[in-house]
Amino acid sequence: MAVDQTVGVEKVENQAEQQAGQEVRLRIDERNMPSIYANAFRTNGTAEEVMLDFGLNVVQPTNDQQPEILFQVQSRVILTYFSAKRLALTLGQLIRRHEEQFGELELDVSSRRRE
Repeated sequence: MAVDQTVGVEKVENQAEQQAGQEVRLRIDERNMPSIYANAFRTNGTAEEVMLDFGLNVVQPTNDQQPEILFQVQSRVILTYFSAKRLALTLGQLIRRHEEQFGELELDVSSRRRE
C-alpha cells in the first residue's frame, strides 16, 4: 500500500516538472458569472479549508438610539489553504501596484478625514 502512495506522489511530481516548462493557454468564460458588491467580509477556516464570506455592512437604527450594524452575507467562497495563500499573495501585489500609482491606502478612517 505504501509503495502505491509513493509511486502516486512521484507521478504527480513528474507531471508538475513536465508542465513547469510548458505554456498553457487559459480561456475564461464569464458569461454566467454573477457580480456582487461587498464592503465587508468575514473569514473562517477548518483544518482543510478557508471560508470567505462577502457582504454588506448595513447600519440599522434601533429603539435605544444606538445604531446597530447588520452584516448581510451575500456570497461565500471556499478555498483550500494553498489557493488562499495564492490569493493573499496576488492581492498583496495588486494593492502594492495601486499604492505605487495612487498613494497609500489609509485604513484608519480618522486619518482620512479632511477638516
